[in-house]
Amino acid sequence: MEKIEERFLELVRFDEVVEKDVGLPLIGVDEAGRGPLAGPVVAVAVQVRKNPELIGVDDSKKLSVKERERIFGKIIEHSVYGVGISTVDEIDETNILEATRLAMRRALESLHGKNVRGFVVVDGRKMNLGFDEISVINGDGKSFSIACASILAKVIRDRIMIGFSKIYPAYLFEKHKGYPTKEHIERLKIYGPTPFHRLSFKPVLRLIDDETLRKWHKEGKLNPRRFERIKRKLREVWR
Repeated sequence: MEKIEERFLELVRFDEVVEKDVGLPLIGVDEAGRGPLAGPVVAVAVQVRKNPELIGVDDSKKLSVKERERIFGKIIEHSVYGVGISTVDEIDETNILEATRLAMRRALESLHGKNVRGFVVVDGRKMNLGFDEISVINGDGKSFSIACASILAKVIRDRIMIGFSKIYPAYLFEKHKGYPTKEHIERLKIYGPTPFHRLSFKPVLRLIDDETLRKWHKEGKLNPRRFERIKRKLREVWR
C-alpha cells in the first residue's frame, strides 16, 4: 500500500509543478484504441479533484481489469469529464492519427460545454488540438490527470467493444477488444472482416475482396467516402 501511495503522490506532484508554471488547473487528455483492428478510438478529457480516494490511479495499461473498473467509479465521483469518439468510418476515411485528433477535440469540446476551463496536458506526441496545451511523452505514467483520462478512455472503450461482441459473437471482441491478438487474427482469417473492422489497416485490408466491398456499399454498411478510400487502398495492395 505504501508504494501505491508513493506512486499517487508522484503523479500528483507532476501536475502540481505544471499547474504552478501555467497558473491554471489541468485538463488531462488521453485515448484508447489506436492499435486495434476493429472498433472506434475513444478519447477522454478530464479535470480531476485530487482526492485520497483516488490512490491507485496509474497508467491504465499497468492496472488489471478489476482495478480499472474500481478506480473508474472513483474518478467519475471526483471529476468532470468529456468523451470523444471517432468511428471506424472516420478512421478509414482519414487515418488513425487524424481520427485520434478528432476524438480528442470532441472530448475537449464536450468538457468545455460543461464550462470547464484549464490547461491541457496530452499523452504522447504533439496533437495540435487548438487549445492551450502541452504534450507529454508517456504522460499516462507521469501525470495524474493524464493517467485518469487513460483509465476512463480504456474502460469506456472496453465496454463499447463488449457491446459489439453481442453483434459479432464469432470474433470474441469481449476478450481482445479488437487488438491484433493471435486469436483475433485467426478469427479474421476464418470468418473474414466485418464493417466494424478497420478496413484500411493492412492485416484487415488483405482479407477483403472487391465483391464484398461493393456488397457492403450497396447495403449501406459503408458510406461513399469510406468505400472509395478502401477501394483505392485495395487496388494498391493487389498491384
